[in-house]
Amino acid sequence: MFSKKELINIGFEGFIKIKHLKNDMTYIPDCKGLYIVYKENSNAVKFSDLGTGGFFKGKNPNVSIEKLNNKWVLSSNVLYIGRAGGTTYSGREYKSTLKSRIKQYIKFGQGKNIGHWGGRYIWQLSNPEELLIAYKTMNNDNPVLEERKLIEEFEEYYGIMPFANLK
Repeated sequence: MFSKKELINIGFEGFIKIKHLKNDMTYIPDCKGLYIVYKENSNAVKFSDLGTGGFFKGKNPNVSIEKLNNKWVLSSNVLYIGRAGGTTYSGREYKSTLKSRIKQYIKFGQGKNIGHWGGRYIWQLSNPEELLIAYKTMNNDNPVLEERKLIEEFEEYYGIMPFANLK
């Protein structure tokens, strides 16, 4: 489960390298949905003590190499599952779109002081710009609920949350 082929079968598309999205977000739709960070190859990973993530509200986004190693899911290519838009059980509505949320995520990874704290472990990988972003647009489904469901499925399959998902 969670292979590229299976993700495509459930509606994910794009699979665009982060380095291409840094300067051109025209590939990403301006609607609500889910997105993932995907590692295409099975090469060994290297972590950096100091990642490229921004210090949002002065908080250091970096964690220890030991913590990163403990969180790494060896057999998974999916590193992070995120969402854009949707409504929580309590009724809070998020207006973000895939384009705006992924743009925030990438800018955070470029060291900008931006509020995209989730997924920050990605930016301590030695070559994060080679990772892929895939997305799934949602017109009728609620991304908040669908994200939770997909993370739960991941957790059932691997016994742990995706590497960069923190809660």
